[in-house]
Amino acid sequence: MKRKAVILCSFIFTLMLSAQDIIPLWPEDNMPNSKGLSLEHIEERERITQISKPNMLAFFPPKEEQNGSSVLILPSGGYHHLTYNLGGIQLAKWFNTRGITAFVLLYRLPTSPDLIISENGPIQDTQRAIKLIRYNAEKWRLDKNKVGLFGASAGGHLASTIATHNEDLSKINDDVDSLSFIHDFMILVSPVISFGAYTHKGSLENLLGDHATSENIHKYSNEFHVTENTPPTILFHAQNDPAVNPMNSLLFYEQMIKHQIKGSLHIFPEGKHNIGIYNESSLTDEWKTICTKWLKEIAIIK
Repeated sequence: MKRKAVILCSFIFTLMLSAQDIIPLWPEDNMPNSKGLSLEHIEERERITQISKPNMLAFFPPKEEQNGSSVLILPSGGYHHLTYNLGGIQLAKWFNTRGITAFVLLYRLPTSPDLIISENGPIQDTQRAIKLIRYNAEKWRLDKNKVGLFGASAGGHLASTIATHNEDLSKINDDVDSLSFIHDFMILVSPVISFGAYTHKGSLENLLGDHATSENIHKYSNEFHVTENTPPTILFHAQNDPAVNPMNSLLFYEQMIKHQIKGSLHIFPEGKHNIGIYNESSLTDEWKTICTKWLKEIAIIK
């Protein structure tokens, strides 16, 4: 018990040093898809394995540099844990250098014992977070039409799920409900997309568990659900990725072409499953420059 308390204090201290605001997603006692259990926060080595209360961490660039665009970062971790620092906080700080306001979402994992329908938890939290960004747009000096999603690995699966599934699971009958959760652009890095031949087995098992019916596997194989309403998307992947086959990105991009979705695909020869803030290959590290230029090209930033 003492060790868990130390971990929790360490986590809160890290957030206090990093985020400018910690924003709860749901009103007290009004969180959908919950059994009402009181959960503790569980974390080890900057990996959260159980969320007590979902929230998002806000990172604002200096007012003089803020350009009105924003991005919601969905940390990776195979739907088993959240790599909130390297795969969240550090990325948020990088987006700030581009004048982009960034939010790191600490979403409920489908392995949570509190969830009634396990796979709905991450989706509901993401939908709610996008709505909250738009709800507070004026206060935070944001453009409601320049809200994006960033997702890597399983976070990329969650982002592409939001982009391809239109059912609103986040309504709780409050003022935020009326806003749209459909984002305006999407950045996917080494994303899990398909639960078919090229799936990341751990993400599939953690998301669906005993709900992994053929119907659900097809439902959450997101390449099958791209439509003309899917937001503009840029994808980055490494050819030598040992964890998530690059065919995931290729399948999604193929459907983007078929549905005339504006976007871009970049497959690097090196990088493995480690494309991010720090990269072993100088070529792979160019994903950040390419991403910045693409955001300028689609008029998200100037």
